Amino acid sequence: MEKRFPNAQLSRPLPGNERLRFLNFRSDALGHRGDVLLFTPPQFESGECVPLLLLLHGVYGCQWNWWLNGDVAATAIEMLRAGSMTPMMIAMPSDGLWGDGSGYVPHAHGNYEQWIAEDLPACLREMFPQLDLEKFFLAGLSMGGFGALRLGMKYASRVAGISAHSTLTNVAQLPRFIPYPASAFLYAGEADTDLLHWAKVNRARLPPIRFDCGLEDSLLDENRDLHRALEHLGVPHVYEEFAGGHDWPYWTEHVRATLAFCTQILGR
Repeated sequence: MEKRFPNAQLSRPLPGNERLRFLNFRSDALGHRGDVLLFTPPQFESGECVPLLLLLHGVYGCQWNWWLNGDVAATAIEMLRAGSMTPMMIAMPSDGLWGDGSGYVPHAHGNYEQWIAEDLPACLREMFPQLDLEKFFLAGLSMGGFGALRLGMKYASRVAGISAHSTLTNVAQLPRFIPYPASAFLYAGEADTDLLHWAKVNRARLPPIRFDCGLEDSLLDENRDLHRALEHLGVPHVYEEFAGGHDWPYWTEHVRATLAFCTQILGR
């Protein structure tokens, strides 16, 4: 069978971080190459079938944020050793690197939704046949939390679970963080870009959902509003609040909840 991604470039394990590798491949959705950082558990080397978590970054970010700023690889290794996390691949893609943040939505010049939901899983399936890609997990912080929630709700039948930290709840909030009007993120239309639209459309088949926010976060009211809106729609979910702000100390601590959440679902 002809390969769809024949020129994908996979690095050697990173020196001092043998569980991490960089992946670069051309995405039809982007129209250019995209970058991904991969965490693989020890079980992966023996060919054991493992699930996939796509972990999305926020504005101004890129594929290495969760590793170098959020210490997620060290957290995953610690949890694996403690037996509190199921072995899984964690793929940390860039958002497509448009402007200061693509929103993980379609634009006229590139489809940053399809890059995450279609091209990345397809490339990983081609490169790593031992991956269990019947369904995958989506998680992220801030803009990445919005991406995880919206894409997880839109592609509900392909997603095993959704987790978000300090999430934006609407693209109208992006101009508070980056210098672009909300209209820059509405190429697909207001309904398609609205995560509550997809919560309504796919309400009967939504995967498990959790999200959290810091009590000092500027998006706290918006997260509370989302919690109430989902309750009103009858969408089962878990919403939690903790001390902390919209920053890396908060996300470094609470990414554990995402890994534990995936583990809990896989154990059902």
